[in-house]
Amino acid sequence: MVETASKKTPDDNRPRLLLMDGHSLAYRAFFALPAENFSTASGQTTNAVYGFASMLANTLRDEAPTHFAVAFDVSRKTWRSNDFPEYKANRSSTPDEFKGQVELIGELLDTMNAARFAVDGFEADDIIATLATEAEAAGFDVLIVTGDRDSFQLVSEHTTVLYPTKGVSELTRFTPAKVEEKYGLTPTQYPDFAALRGDPSDNLPGIPGVGEKTATKWIHQFGSFAELVERADEVKGKVGQSLRDHLDAVKLNRHLTELVRDVELPKAVAELERAPYDRAALKGFLEVLEIRNPSLRDRLLAVDPGSAEEEAPPPAAGVELNGLVVGAGELAPWLEQHGDQPLGMAVVASWALGVGSVSEIALAAADGNAAWCDPTRLDEADERAFAAWSADESRPKVLHNAKEVLRVFPEHGWQIAGITMDTALAAYLVKPGRRSFALDALSIEYLHRELAPAAADGQLAFGADDQAEADALMAQARAVLDLGDAFGTKLTEVGATELLHDVELPTSLLLARMERSGIAADRAHLEAMEQLFAGAVQQAVKEAHAAVGHEFNLGSPKQLQEVFFGELNLPKTKKTKTGYTTDADALAWLAGQTEHELPVIMLRHREQARLRSTVEGLIKTVAADGRVHTTFSQTVAATGRLSSTDPNLQNVPVRTDEGRAIRRGFVVGEGYESLMTADYSQIELRVMAHLSQDEGLLEAFTSGEDLHNTVASQVFGVETSAVDPEMRRKIKAMSYGLAYGLSAFGLSQQLNIEAGEARALMDTYFERFGGVRDYLHHVVDEARATGYTATMLGRRRYLPDLNSDNRQRREAAERMALNAPIQGTAADIVKIAMLRVDGALQESKLSSRLLLQVHDEIVLEISPGEREQVEAIVRREMSTAASLSAPLDVSVGVGTDWESAAH
Repeated sequence: MVETASKKTPDDNRPRLLLMDGHSLAYRAFFALPAENFSTASGQTTNAVYGFASMLANTLRDEAPTHFAVAFDVSRKTWRSNDFPEYKANRSSTPDEFKGQVELIGELLDTMNAARFAVDGFEADDIIATLATEAEAAGFDVLIVTGDRDSFQLVSEHTTVLYPTKGVSELTRFTPAKVEEKYGLTPTQYPDFAALRGDPSDNLPGIPGVGEKTATKWIHQFGSFAELVERADEVKGKVGQSLRDHLDAVKLNRHLTELVRDVELPKAVAELERAPYDRAALKGFLEVLEIRNPSLRDRLLAVDPGSAEEEAPPPAAGVELNGLVVGAGELAPWLEQHGDQPLGMAVVASWALGVGSVSEIALAAADGNAAWCDPTRLDEADERAFAAWSADESRPKVLHNAKEVLRVFPEHGWQIAGITMDTALAAYLVKPGRRSFALDALSIEYLHRELAPAAADGQLAFGADDQAEADALMAQARAVLDLGDAFGTKLTEVGATELLHDVELPTSLLLARMERSGIAADRAHLEAMEQLFAGAVQQAVKEAHAAVGHEFNLGSPKQLQEVFFGELNLPKTKKTKTGYTTDADALAWLAGQTEHELPVIMLRHREQARLRSTVEGLIKTVAADGRVHTTFSQTVAATGRLSSTDPNLQNVPVRTDEGRAIRRGFVVGEGYESLMTADYSQIELRVMAHLSQDEGLLEAFTSGEDLHNTVASQVFGVETSAVDPEMRRKIKAMSYGLAYGLSAFGLSQQLNIEAGEARALMDTYFERFGGVRDYLHHVVDEARATGYTATMLGRRRYLPDLNSDNRQRREAAERMALNAPIQGTAADIVKIAMLRVDGALQESKLSSRLLLQVHDEIVLEISPGEREQVEAIVRREMSTAASLSAPLDVSVGVGTDWESAAH
């Protein structure tokens, strides 16, 4: 922390109280740090949290307070806004990225056992003034960190204001001398000065023609604001008349700038003594927000009042390990002695482009015994013993991210069975909305145990006298075992035990095989597509330059703003911190608002550039075997849907000619005769019809006619034959929108109609399908009461924000509550269908195999002569994966590539 004045030397005989203005400092941190550089994988912005935490750590370090508290505003409705409705009315709405971060800062303070105050009707400044006044009277030195200059009236011999003068990294110490140096006034005169000057940031009007110098001169001349008002007639000239004309306004200013010093608070100053942190909770909080900067964490922990007594978390029961670094011939007897009991397993492995290897394995038992080995050092007897133990269904094994092990073990000729628990999947089922399922974060949260990192790159640096790496991996294996016990109880509490054992664990096994198989790629075709898109990008660049009359960088937002809104003077779009936006929505809007060709060219340029990037990524992932081996994840989407990375095959478009052309690059592999695709028709709507039991919607599904035409005829009150394409489009968007929790505003944006028309359309829809309306209301009400939604299989999604005071967060949670049971049930059905199809293929001893699952579609590779039998299995198993009132409808297609296999 850099300061522009020397630090006050504390009196060892006086306690020191540090007070911070939470909202003021969080807002400064938000604008000091770029939001785009601080966010979690789920999209939660964290720049205000990070900046506040950094300032907090530095201030606690530099000032060494004995007592500490943070004050927050509750809302803009305070006694000041009651007395003056225009108070702060000029302030812009809170940025979306800032919303929710103050609540997170409150959670951070809770992990530090720090007191925080917020009182209805009062501002944080009033709370600080109350505490500072009480503390000084009780013999404290007081330090106030705030960005509000009204706090200068509190400055005294024993109260100092630390005022941020550069972001959140530089504080200026305002002592009485500093206030006088800056303003030529004493701290007690500052509110008089502020009343005369006015405050644009609070929407308090000043006196026309009167600046800071005149205000200071008057206070010196008359001694106080009250005396100036009493003798206002003595002030000569235009400024005197201006003063008299605005006396009521400045008297109100003076009333509003005076801080309240007697707010009723739940704690006295003596109760604000700093207490030791909940270090496990703090580390877990930082991990959940993906704030992994070691410097910040170390700075926060370094100022923990309990750090002297607790440098590390207390060891959990039974974590002392009798660890063995296995040499040749030692693993087999170790497994003979300990392998019958459940063992936690931790593995260091590498996997890239369909090829992998294991470099380390650690096993740990509940009795404290553990073993570590380097597979390359095992002898033949060890190899046989390990392979037999690994493949033995009766030997219980607990893993974290088991799919990674299931995928790579076959590289060594090993199979693995008897997995009774996957702690990552269990954590996901217990709390699907959490941001991290990393082992170290779970260990801190559930075991209060901090883990040392093992090898990060799969390469071991191990010496005869250095067991650190082996010990770290054995400790991880033990943590996995202990977490297995903890999650066994948690799964029972949330009713997810069967989901883990019957759905998620078998899905992991299947996905590991699918990842190993991959899908064949026509590299030449993909390279030709890449060249095609590259040419289209260059053509769009030429057309854009020609449309403007000169060259410019199409990838530069600043240059685009200059061209669109400066040179071309096109209609202004949404204002951002860096100017008017030129994102895709803005370009589409401009294309409809103006006849200029540039917005259309820019949209085409971005689409072709995106397609080129997609194909480039695909080409890079074609492995030596000519196949693409994507990685599936079961723990990314809170609804239970699978996602894929490296490459993300869900990014390959399906509804455009270009996307379909890309899909032609995925082909049948050598030794197989075709690809088969199968997916569910309108699965989300069928689930919604089943859950709502709406008779009209169920009838629409069983009528055999086009669903959207049938529904449109009922909503618009016309014969089915009279439904036009526009009616059908609106009803299709409406139906799917309801399944995704779409609001009337969202529907209006999607259909490009007025919000009122969208609301009327929804109202008419609900009149015809009252069961859907009642179901959606019931889902939200029930979730608000229980705190979660559940799928047909009992998969829960917890939504604490349903009861949030923040309207945006509450409404977002309501939309999630609407779609989670529908989307989650659909995801569950697809997983069950995959498992049933795979099981039937193996039971029939067919060599055809599953390759991909993308959205609601599965892709299989068909062996010669097996097509008819496989199609019969696919239709049978998928259509009976769940029993719905609106029967599951399966579409199947066959071809030599992914696109030609479409249906």
